[in-house]
Amino acid sequence: MASENSPLLAYRLLGEEGVAFPANGAGGLGGESARKLSTFLGVVVPTVLSMFSIVVFLRIGFVVGHAGLLQALAMLLVAYFILALTVLSVCAIATNGAVRGGGAYFMISRTLGPEVGGSIGLMFYLANVCGCAVSLLGLVESMLDVFGADATGSSGLQVLPQGYGWSLLYGTLLLGLVGGVCTLGAGLYARASFLTFLLVSGSLASVLVSFVAVGPRVIQLTPRPGPNGSSLPPQVGHFTGFNSSTLKANLGAGYAKDYTTGAMMTFASVFAVLFNGCTGIMAGANMSGELKDPSRAIPLGTIVAVAYTFFIYILLFFLSSFTCDRTLLQEDYGFFRAISLWPPLVLIGIYATSISASMSSLIGASRILHALAQDDLFGMILAPAKVVSQGGNPWGAVLYSWALVQLVLLAGKLNTLAAVVTVFYLVAYAAVDLSCLSLEWASAPNFRPTFSLFSWHTCLLGVASCLLMMFLISPGAAGGSLLLMGLLCALLTARGGPSSWGYVSQALLFHQVRKYLLRLDVRKDHVKFWRPQLLLLVGNPRGALPLLRLANQLKKGGLYVLGHVTLGDLDCLPSDPVQPQYGAWLSLVDRAQVKAFVDLTLSPSVRQGAQHLLRISGLGGMKPNTLVLGFYDDAVPQDHFLTDPAFSEPADGTQEGGSPALSTLFPPPRAPGSPRSLSPQDYVATVVDALKMNKNVVLARACGALPPERLSRGSGSSSQQHHVDVWPLNLLRPRGGPGYVDVCGLFLLQMATILGMVPAWHSARLRIFLCLGPQEAPGAAEGRLRALLSQLRIRAEVQEVVWGDGAGSGEPEEEEEGDFVNSRRGDSEAEALACSANCLVRAQQGRSRGGPGGPEGGDGEEGPTTALTFLYLPRPPADPARYPHYLALLEILSRDLGPTLLIHGVTPVTCTDL
Repeated sequence: MASENSPLLAYRLLGEEGVAFPANGAGGLGGESARKLSTFLGVVVPTVLSMFSIVVFLRIGFVVGHAGLLQALAMLLVAYFILALTVLSVCAIATNGAVRGGGAYFMISRTLGPEVGGSIGLMFYLANVCGCAVSLLGLVESMLDVFGADATGSSGLQVLPQGYGWSLLYGTLLLGLVGGVCTLGAGLYARASFLTFLLVSGSLASVLVSFVAVGPRVIQLTPRPGPNGSSLPPQVGHFTGFNSSTLKANLGAGYAKDYTTGAMMTFASVFAVLFNGCTGIMAGANMSGELKDPSRAIPLGTIVAVAYTFFIYILLFFLSSFTCDRTLLQEDYGFFRAISLWPPLVLIGIYATSISASMSSLIGASRILHALAQDDLFGMILAPAKVVSQGGNPWGAVLYSWALVQLVLLAGKLNTLAAVVTVFYLVAYAAVDLSCLSLEWASAPNFRPTFSLFSWHTCLLGVASCLLMMFLISPGAAGGSLLLMGLLCALLTARGGPSSWGYVSQALLFHQVRKYLLRLDVRKDHVKFWRPQLLLLVGNPRGALPLLRLANQLKKGGLYVLGHVTLGDLDCLPSDPVQPQYGAWLSLVDRAQVKAFVDLTLSPSVRQGAQHLLRISGLGGMKPNTLVLGFYDDAVPQDHFLTDPAFSEPADGTQEGGSPALSTLFPPPRAPGSPRSLSPQDYVATVVDALKMNKNVVLARACGALPPERLSRGSGSSSQQHHVDVWPLNLLRPRGGPGYVDVCGLFLLQMATILGMVPAWHSARLRIFLCLGPQEAPGAAEGRLRALLSQLRIRAEVQEVVWGDGAGSGEPEEEEEGDFVNSRRGDSEAEALACSANCLVRAQQGRSRGGPGGPEGGDGEEGPTTALTFLYLPRPPADPARYPHYLALLEILSRDLGPTLLIHGVTPVTCTDL
């Protein structure tokens, strides 16, 4: 069967043939032909170069000179501990399935959803763009320190003119070189990165050899300007070779002013500089679209790169502490050139690391942008980034990123932006840890990564560490980045995104809901905390929209289930016709903006289907306790899809995205006179079935006449005053005396009170009508009812009504309810009683508008109207042969009353105890 095909199986089976990813997926860069990079070239090399950056050559002395060896080692251990936690999460996610282009963005978005993933992906993209600009500007400054016209020191060649315009020109030329390499494809980038890696490795090797081969020497330091503009006396630094006294002097901290900025250094500021140089752990993951086997290459290559860089940093810290005095370390951050056997090789290493870091940032940014464009999260603004070459290289995204980096270069100096870039990286790392934590906590069976050296403890610690580091480096940038992420999330949520990625939030909710449903013990239910849990049976939603929304208002935070019965026998059908209908009903719930579940069933008859839904809907302690039905009458069905603004659709019958319009998924309303799927006999039998199952019953009539503002989700403020009338006694068998309020009457009061709690009904006034018995003095029953309402905390207006002709006054109390339709009382007498009750209710509705004479009896101004009437639903007769007559009496009772709810409650719903 077609439905048994699995996309994952198709991927695994067809992957060897070159069909790896769909064209519309993130990172679809041309299929397998674009996946050429090995673990070493695609992950190890870019990650090592990104984690070294320019820090390994120009900030080793800064860290050790100010913090001392012990604190420097502590900083390095803390920094790599934080990075290692994120690496564990990256490895777990990367080995849990096929990783496409987009790196961290793909991992986050396919786990946390498009809203969070898209916002963090865009921030990660901006971090790479700004990181590329920072690397280029750092390279320009390093070049001008040696070759600039204003360069100082004996090594300055003074051949390059300086100034803002010249610096911008140099940065633009270097960006052109970097952009050209990235535009020509990942293969050329990998070869260029490998060449850069060789240069950097050779330069570092020369530095390490120099620590051993070079003898002690005195290094003349560049004169520093004094406080009044005059130069300070020249200083000298000492390279002592391996000396225990030098090591002892460098063990402790010696924080001083930074000669480049004049700021006093602290543990936090030095740590921030060190950590800035170690944030390149995602450089390899960003190349996921070009890797031959990303699920293997990303974890292996990232771990190797992190271990290698950690070893080099440790070695350089120790060698510097053993051989250089504090003055040299603090006053010359580029002292590697002064102690090198061949100083130009150190310059080559500095320039190579800067070029490689800028290339890595630019190509990583382009891959993230291409993945964002492929997912259509930001619309047409990113459409140019979708363009790819025949070889699969997203040169459109590269040019897009190149232009943005050029704009950032206009800033000239990015000292403050460097902290923002690091914070953006940390936000992405925290999101990766959060993604892995969510997958672990969700306990989904399909989360079984082959990399197992992680747990939820490491993920949680990684999230906390990244957030802490963000605020330690720059509180302002951290707060701003979180605010920006929130705004982007809100934008993407409002715009909507793909729903086929799979949301870990749904898995987490399932996990928690299952746990709490097991703890929701029905044996601990108490009437104090009762709430209505509704099952609304809907035949065709086109004619039931007002009732759909009214039931949503009556639920008061309880369970609300839309039930529908499809007629048929599964034995005679090739497949289940119910399953394909769920999508249309869920779209209906979304469009109607009601908080409801959907439960559909297949049954030979509507009555049997209703029994199925009453028995099996809900789960555990959340099961419907009230059945809601539309009234069975001869009214012409209305198509509310045509008049409701929420259901307005294009004339071509399609929705946005090409899916069928909702109006085409449901049949048109039943034509007048056409046969019904439910007979009057079965309709009343369904009510009887619900009462037998101890379910409350609500029959709703004429809900289409409800004022639109009363069905909205707003405040319901209106210039027209409305009443909600409640008749908490059986009008077909009225009786006075102290027993006039029973379980059903209290249920009516409770439901009317619940409706009054809805904002749209706040302004409606609740009126309770009390029928006086023939022997009862006026005022006595009203006093008892007011006392009861006071105990129940219900605010309402009580009105006494005299029941005319003494109808029903002679019925004995032991007579069972429903016997009024039996043979002891004739049909004509019962119909007359129902007609008399109907006239009584309509008379009270008329008085609310214009005084005793109705609308014509007042001063000509229309008074408050009755928006909704609550009537006591008598229990159906015991004899099924009397069901049609019972339904006819209900029709007479509720005729021309406007919107009416006939309710029969069988469960206690309220109490006076605290």
